[in-house]
This record gives sequence, C-alpha cells and structure tokens, in this order.
Amino acid sequence: MAAGAGIQQQVIVGAALTLLDEVGLEGLTMRRLATALKIQAPSLYWHFPNKQALLDAMADAIFGGVSLPRNRKGKTWDERLKGVFRAIRRAFLAHRDGARVFAGTYVPTDNVLRVVEAMMALMQEAGASPELSSDGAFSLVYYVLGFTMEEQGLDPRTGGPLDLADRQAKFAKLAAVKYPSIHAALHRMFDDDLNDRFEAGLDLLISGLKARIDIRS
Repeated sequence: MAAGAGIQQQVIVGAALTLLDEVGLEGLTMRRLATALKIQAPSLYWHFPNKQALLDAMADAIFGGVSLPRNRKGKTWDERLKGVFRAIRRAFLAHRDGARVFAGTYVPTDNVLRVVEAMMALMQEAGASPELSSDGAFSLVYYVLGFTMEEQGLDPRTGGPLDLADRQAKFAKLAAVKYPSIHAALHRMFDDDLNDRFEAGLDLLISGLKARIDIRS
C-alpha cells in the first residue's frame, strides 16, 4: 500500500478546505495539499483521481454545512424557502472562494441532494410542478452563486478589494452625461449593505416564482 493510501478522505477534504482559506482556489494544488498533509502527491490519487474529484468532495462538504430551516408554525413556504438560500449563502461565505468551488460541479451526493430536495419540496408544496420547481431551484442557486462570487471577489484576502469610491465616481461622471437611468440608481448600485442587496434580489426572484405558481394553480 502506498504511503497516504490509508488516510481518510474526510481528513483530506478538511485539509483542502483549510488550504483553500489560506491560498484561494488558484493556489490550491494537489502538490500543495500533499505537502500540507505531509504525504507524497501521488498518494492523493488513491482517493481523488484529479483535482475536479477533490473539488466535488469539497463542494459536498460545504453543502454539509447548510442547516435547513425548521418547519415552524406560522412560517409560509416562501419564507422557509428564503431560509434555505440564506443558509446556502452562509455556507459559501464560510470558505474563501466557496461559491467558486461549488459552481459547475453537479455533485450527486447526499449533502447536496438533501438541500435541493428541501427547496424543491417547498415549491411543490406551494403548487409548483416538478418542472417549475426544478427551474426555480436552478435559477435561485445560480443567483446565490453569482451574488456570492461577486461578494467574495471583494474580499481583501483575494488580493485587495476594488477602490469602489473611485469606481463610483467614474460611473457617476459618465452616467451623468449619457446614462440617466444608471445615474438615478447609483446610490443603490454602490450600496455596501450586501445583506440588504441579497435579500432584495432573493425577494424579486421568489416573488416571480410565486406569480408563476399562482398562474398555474
């Protein structure tokens, strides 16, 4: 048996997530991970044939941290659904580049399917067809992914945030001359309350889903 073959997969994934927080997705390599684990790089391939397989396992672990909201009396289905997506955002934000790790993985694991089942069941409970609940789940997950990637792109650990004040001034200068709709909304576009902006977008999407369900009911 090769050295490192006996190491548990969850230990490797835990070390990979720790390394991710330190160096980001670009800095995470199989060789660097092997060094952190004090094993030879080829030993990792006993568990993960390539980096994508490792990222799949990391994505599953990230979703393992998604706590689903309890079915409390008085909570409507849409409020409970919002709770699911808030929990997903928190799970992504718990790790540097967490959203990028999950993007495009389509991981068929219990941790991921548990969360997807919860969101689709809530939509179907409200009257959505299986097809509509699937479209709704994808659209909302894509929203959380995109929002969180943008949010994490401003993290100082990734090399320093943009000078947003400078960008806003440049936006304002050009918009004042040529783009009045943008100029009128600049205060909102550069609002640094990301929680409020996230909630606003989530509300817009779920309101549209509710309208679609009502039409089909």
